Amino acid sequence: MTLTKNKIIRAIGRRTRLKNREVQAMLEALIEVWTEELVKGGRIELENFFVLKTERIDRGENAGVLLVSSSALKPPRFIWRVTLHTSKHLKLLLKKK
Repeated sequence: MTLTKNKIIRAIGRRTRLKNREVQAMLEALIEVWTEELVKGGRIELENFFVLKTERIDRGENAGVLLVSSSALKPPRFIWRVTLHTSKHLKLLLKKK
């Protein structure tokens, strides 16, 4: 089963008795805040859940060659990677499953 944004909004609304539009506004604000933090190279940590962070990767002088439509392009030297690490608590819960 996939937990979509709309399903999240409805589930939070049922548990908190908030109106769905209030939950949607809160969720969209949360996504904006997290996006801004990750774009700045920051880190998001939710205790007992996960750590989400961005890393700048230096691929060095010889990053390879991209072949696009029979022409060679030089790929960027620096790329960004988003990583997610689950907490020990969540890992334990998943092992019990």
